[in-house]
Amino acid sequence: MNKETNISLEEYVSSSNSIGRLAGLDYGTKTIGVSISDTLQTISSGLETIKRTKFKNDAARLLEIIEEHEVTALVIGLPLNMDGSEGPRVQSTKAFARNLSGVTPLPLIFWDERMSTQAAERTLLEADSSRKRRKEVIDKMAATYILQGALDRIAALKQTS
Repeated sequence: MNKETNISLEEYVSSSNSIGRLAGLDYGTKTIGVSISDTLQTISSGLETIKRTKFKNDAARLLEIIEEHEVTALVIGLPLNMDGSEGPRVQSTKAFARNLSGVTPLPLIFWDERMSTQAAERTLLEADSSRKRRKEVIDKMAATYILQGALDRIAALKQTS
């Protein structure tokens, strides 16, 4: 399984395996937000926030989620700088994806996550969530925004093909 399985969204849609649930990941320094799509790949829902420990433990939990929800691909938020350049967080996310590709054969799709956390924060503020509640759910909400953006793009790609 050590072969890197990073593909573009366009490659995913054009492949014969582009059906089933997707999981969205917001990989952070302390947590991993996880969201899941429906089987028709139309809507993203926040699932959980994994407190990061060691890669082995984090990957084990992700593999449990993948199996439990019959996930067919992972969409990983790529934290590009506002100008589109790659900084240290992108390198960390790519290293995580490389390690993850060693434990699962699933396709890994990077998705530009600029502004996802800010959008999630804004939504929570508008919902008048307490600071404590925002802290508990912000990462899985960011993962939901990441995955929903990818799902919307998938729908657009399928319409044009």
